[in-house]
Amino acid sequence: MPVTPTILFLDPTEPELWDRLSAHGYRCVDLRTAPAEEVFAALPQAYGVVIRSRFKVDRHFLDTASQLAFVARSGVGVEHIDLEYAAERGVTVYTSPEGSRDTVAEHTLGMLLMLLNNLARADREVRAGQWIRGGNRGYELKGKTVGIIGYGNMGSAFAQRLQGFGCTVMAYDKFKTGYGDAFAREVSLATLQAEADIISLHIPYLPENHHFVDAAFLAACQQPIWLLNTARGLVLNTSDLVAALHSGQVSGAALDVIEYEDLSFSHLDPLQQPVPFQQLLMLPNVVLTPHIAGWSYEAEAGHAQVLADKILGRGVG
Repeated sequence: MPVTPTILFLDPTEPELWDRLSAHGYRCVDLRTAPAEEVFAALPQAYGVVIRSRFKVDRHFLDTASQLAFVARSGVGVEHIDLEYAAERGVTVYTSPEGSRDTVAEHTLGMLLMLLNNLARADREVRAGQWIRGGNRGYELKGKTVGIIGYGNMGSAFAQRLQGFGCTVMAYDKFKTGYGDAFAREVSLATLQAEADIISLHIPYLPENHHFVDAAFLAACQQPIWLLNTARGLVLNTSDLVAALHSGQVSGAALDVIEYEDLSFSHLDPLQQPVPFQQLLMLPNVVLTPHIAGWSYEAEAGHAQVLADKILGRGVG
């Protein structure tokens, strides 16, 4: 391990993270725009790396970084990190979901209100010179049952935001027990599917969560639902969602994440996507945003603060 531990910054972050690590004795190196060859040449000297999603942290990456002690992922998703091999190598992986929990919760609530009240559609129509009132009559959130799947940072923050709307909130999390609180009742998945009017997804992408919501999942819901996804695109089968929207099984959908996004989540050309996505674009009861739920100005500073606290908590060296 180097005498002065070196941390490589491979993606942009707020200055607080760099400043705090430098102040505590780390040597920070700016490789945020460096080509892959330069990054891999520097990896053998790295004690830590700060990344978003520009690189896959796979076996080759980890083997090259022979002195690596930690990976600090600015954000939430770790599908591009080989967690099993990192653990085998003794490399700690830090994430910062606490930094964006509030903005994801607010964005999810905003999308839900847009969906129930046809706000996006009504706005488009008025701008096009159409004054359609009856066709845009909405539904109240009051009295609805909201089912939250995944009750971690994001799901629990969303439940808190629902207080005051007069709705019933329940949550299912397969990784936890005893997580029910003042904001949501802990239930089984079957109970959630039987009772929910609205289902909001807040689960990570893991191999076992691939297409977690598919035709079978939707068929198990006992009444038509409104569906929200601000988690990861690959947990939802787009083709099955389109079929359910056409059949009325799903009353409407709000998606901040898309199954067809690239690995970095920074690019998606809507006109070049498969047929199911093109069909989504044509449906009036679908609200779409470009993977921005966790990307507020406040969240970027939050991620930097959270990672600094976690890294500095381990001590230098």
